[in-house]
Amino acid sequence: MEPLQQVLHHMREKRWNQAHDLVQRDDSLLGAWLHGILHIQEGDLEDAKYWYGKAGRHFRSRGTLDEVLQRLEAALKT
Repeated sequence: MEPLQQVLHHMREKRWNQAHDLVQRDDSLLGAWLHGILHIQEGDLEDAKYWYGKAGRHFRSRGTLDEVLQRLEAALKT
């Protein structure tokens, strides 16, 4: 399983610490985006906005958490 896929798996299982530990090791744009999504899921919107900026993503127009996760998963498949 790819590292960012593992992060998603930990997120779904509500293993926030494991997800956070893994995502911090990834310095890609997708990793930054997923890091932002993780902070949204944790309720830390200030850090989420920071990581969205690092990923080159617009925080305000992100949509729902489910929509964002679907877009990220589609991006990981390409």
